[in-house]
Amino acid sequence: METPIEVHWSAPADEPHMRDLLPAAERDRYDRFARAEDKARFVTGRFLARTVLAARTGLAPASIAFTTECPHCGADHGKPRLPGHDVDFSLSHSGDRVVLAVADGVQVGVDVERESDRDIDRLAEMVLAAPERDALAALTPEGRKRAFHVYWSRKEAVLKATGHGLAAPMTALHLSPPDTAPELLSWDDDKAVGSVRLADLSP
Repeated sequence: METPIEVHWSAPADEPHMRDLLPAAERDRYDRFARAEDKARFVTGRFLARTVLAARTGLAPASIAFTTECPHCGADHGKPRLPGHDVDFSLSHSGDRVVLAVADGVQVGVDVERESDRDIDRLAEMVLAAPERDALAALTPEGRKRAFHVYWSRKEAVLKATGHGLAAPMTALHLSPPDTAPELLSWDDDKAVGSVRLADLSP
C-alpha cells in the first residue's frame, strides 16, 4: 500500500509572527542572509514546517526543534528532522516558490528549481550520468534547459529523501528521461532501487 505524502506550497513571505517561531540558531542563520528574498524563503520554509508538523503531532509550533544530524556520518549537516516522531519532511525553495512534503513512516524528499540560464553543458558534467548527458545533447537549447532542471530537481529530491544530500555525487544516479515518467533506474550501477518512488509536482 502506498504511503500518502502531503505537499504544501507557499509564496515566500517575511512577517514578524513567522520570525517569532525561529529559535536562536535559526534566527542567526536568517540574519546572515544578505538578500531580503533569501530571508523570506528561509523563514517561510521553517514557518511552514513548524505549523504543518504542529497540526500533525499536537505540538506547539514554537516548541518544535529540529535536528540536522546526518544519518550516514553523524555530522551536523543533514536535512532537518523532528526527533521523537515517526514523521519525515523535506523543504525546498527557489524563486517565488517554497514547498514542503510530509509523510508518516517513510523518508521523503522534495525539490523545486527555478529555471535559469546557468551553463547547462558545464553543469551536466557534474550532475548527469553518461546516458542522461546523451539524452540532453539530443534536445534543442531550450529543451536542454528545461530537461536539465527536471533532472536536477528529481535527483535533489532523491538525495534529500535518503539523507545523502550533496555528499553523494549526482552522477551516480541514473534517472529516466525528463519527458517520461520519473523513475530511478540505477544508483552506482545498483539495480535494487525499487523502493524509491518519484513523482513530478506542479504548484
